[in-house]
Amino acid sequence: MLSQQKIEALIKRAPLLKKVLLKQPFLWVNPDQRKMDDLSDFSIGKDEMYQAAALWERFAPFIQKAFPETATAKGIIESPLRPIPHMQALLNQDIPIEGQLFLKCDNALPITGSIKARGGFYEVLHHAEELAFQAGLLQPGEDYSVFASERFKTFFSQYHIGVASTGNLGLSIGMMSATLGFAVKVYMSQDAKAWKKELLREKGAQVIQFPGNFSDAIRKARHETQQDPKAYFVDDEDSYHLFMGYTIGAIRLAEQLKKQGISVDAQHPLFVYSPCGVGGSPGGTAFGLKQIFGDHLHSFFVEPTHSPAVLVGLLTGKMNEISVQDIGLDGLTEADGLAVARPSKFATKISKEIISGIYTIDDDRLYTLLAELLDTENLFLEPSATAGLIGPQMLAQTSYAQERGLDLKKATHIAWATGGDLVPEQQRKAFYARGKVLS
Repeated sequence: MLSQQKIEALIKRAPLLKKVLLKQPFLWVNPDQRKMDDLSDFSIGKDEMYQAAALWERFAPFIQKAFPETATAKGIIESPLRPIPHMQALLNQDIPIEGQLFLKCDNALPITGSIKARGGFYEVLHHAEELAFQAGLLQPGEDYSVFASERFKTFFSQYHIGVASTGNLGLSIGMMSATLGFAVKVYMSQDAKAWKKELLREKGAQVIQFPGNFSDAIRKARHETQQDPKAYFVDDEDSYHLFMGYTIGAIRLAEQLKKQGISVDAQHPLFVYSPCGVGGSPGGTAFGLKQIFGDHLHSFFVEPTHSPAVLVGLLTGKMNEISVQDIGLDGLTEADGLAVARPSKFATKISKEIISGIYTIDDDRLYTLLAELLDTENLFLEPSATAGLIGPQMLAQTSYAQERGLDLKKATHIAWATGGDLVPEQQRKAFYARGKVLS
């Protein structure tokens, strides 16, 4: 933890840090957001996004064969975009929402039931493809269903994959790695839910539990994995490939908006509200949407009041060099996927120029939103995945739209639901009961 003198110096530079320290929910508007034409050269753009999407297409025959639940979609892993009018009507009883509210249902993504399948699966598949080409096992243009063969599994069994996670990223890396034949270790912090650890073990992953927080787990995981010349570490704090995997969600969302006849332009702004941990998944999504919709996109991250890692990094200007514990926050939250102390080095430098802002939310509100969504739409999300639902209401309490001349009546609001389908029934009932008590 920093000295009181250093914390006071940070507050002097960024007065809103006082609200962060008081754990008060609020919306921060990003003063460093840039117009599309003024973005820095990050050496990635639409070309790289569509190259990443092509990898998914190549692996679709393998995914269809290895995971029969994807057969109907022919091995393509995607989630629905759906309006939630009954939930919007309930929310309107408090602060009216102008425009239409949708849910991007990554809670229903096949196999893992979370957004982390986008980045996690992508990085593991990218690594597997590289190894197979290097070994001469795979030829350009070959049917990738061969990745499900015993020959490939035997080959991959000599290699190891390591990852640190508070939950859903570990599930995605663990499940895909084990299916391909890799030996996989998932290093999990104290915030990880017991049922996620048990599911990982059932799928063939080795789970290593740490008593500390995510930062402790990832340091240990990175060090141990890098000692093995045949091991590959998926670094949630600094991964290009995770980030690129998440951009594909933007491509798919754009297709869904078009199919549903939803315009995104100067008269019809698009607002996207994404739960945020280290910032990789919402950052990749925001970057991809920015490449497609330019300045008509308005992207907001959502973080827990006790663990707003990206907000602290951006507010102080220290980016990934500061943790929430450094300023005296405990980093404890029931939103396990968001229970991180330090933001991603790779993603945060990009998000600094792209996102419109960040708002914070307390744990109790996550649970009441969970219960309300189940009551109104018969949709279950895990607590952290509900964070985006109040985005339009947080926005309405600011002058953001008025200052930019935006007509919210014609706006499309999308809350990105990041996980939920794999939550066991007993846990679902407990979450719902807690939400009803707090309502």
